[in-house]
Amino acid sequence: MAKRRDSKDVTTRLREAITSGRFQPNERLIEMELAALLAANRTNVRTALAQLEQEGLVVREANRGARVRLVSHEDAIEITQARGALEALIAGLAAARAKRADQVRLHDLVNEMRAAVETGDLIAYSKTNGLLHAEIERIAGHRTAGKLLANLNSQVVRFQYRSILLPGRSRRSLAEHEAIVAAICAGDVEAAERSMGVHLRAAAEALREVIEASKTALV
Repeated sequence: MAKRRDSKDVTTRLREAITSGRFQPNERLIEMELAALLAANRTNVRTALAQLEQEGLVVREANRGARVRLVSHEDAIEITQARGALEALIAGLAAARAKRADQVRLHDLVNEMRAAVETGDLIAYSKTNGLLHAEIERIAGHRTAGKLLANLNSQVVRFQYRSILLPGRSRRSLAEHEAIVAAICAGDVEAAERSMGVHLRAAAEALREVIEASKTALV
């Protein structure tokens, strides 16, 4: 008999299924089907749904069950803007706390991003971008901000790759990240906060541009 999974593992696997697109926005999440899919009991599935509701990934309605939350375009922009405030805080803390080994790792990641831009590998660029932000968060060591960011990021993961496809956006994004890393490695807290704020505002504007372009294409 397959081992039944605990509620934490069920939550992780269901979160991944939603953020990866296995379940689509507004798709119903039926406890019995999820229990079979995830090799879990319904109590742990119910616990997972409650947790993901708190994270903004799931909507539960009385007498109608649960469904994947549909994040609107405006929601996605607002979430990206909110990320800016949290990530600026984290960048400033990273600038104050980064050790030599941390600085080397940040430079290595920026070099990987630069190589991806030069070869036009936007998938690799997007992946390394995420690793760089995660590394800055690790260096900062602010657990509360990290948890809040994880919740926000999981809600807009479907949108994050779309904006990097804008012509010229990857090179502008690279320059923004180079400025962030330079400030952190220089131990300049204010510059790190400012550079991260500039980057997230640009990311929100790029997302807005993608959304407007998609609306025009539908007309």
